[in-house]
Amino acid sequence: MVGREYIRLKAENEGGELIVEPSEDALYEMIIELTLPGNTFVIVEPDEDDPSWFASVVRLDDGTYEVEYRDPLRRYHRLDIATDPSRIASDVTIWTAQASRAHAALSRDSSPDF
Repeated sequence: MVGREYIRLKAENEGGELIVEPSEDALYEMIIELTLPGNTFVIVEPDEDDPSWFASVVRLDDGTYEVEYRDPLRRYHRLDIATDPSRIASDVTIWTAQASRAHAALSRDSSPDF
């Protein structure tokens, strides 16, 4: 797609809640609503079939959160343990926005010029 600035994102939790183009505040709400055992994770990824990269937040038994960032195309993988839902929402928002722009640029660069 010519001129594409970013890739549209979605956030979905284990409980089935889906938010398209989630804001940092919406992610924060999804994170603080994570509970054991039935709604333990939220994933943010491109709103497309078979997305290749993602960020996820998992509520652990001890009340902390496991935050994972995975982008195989750019050879990036990071796994953190965190406690502050506000900071997690901010970090995930920033990382997914950067990844979205990078993948849009890669897509533009690899598109044939007609």
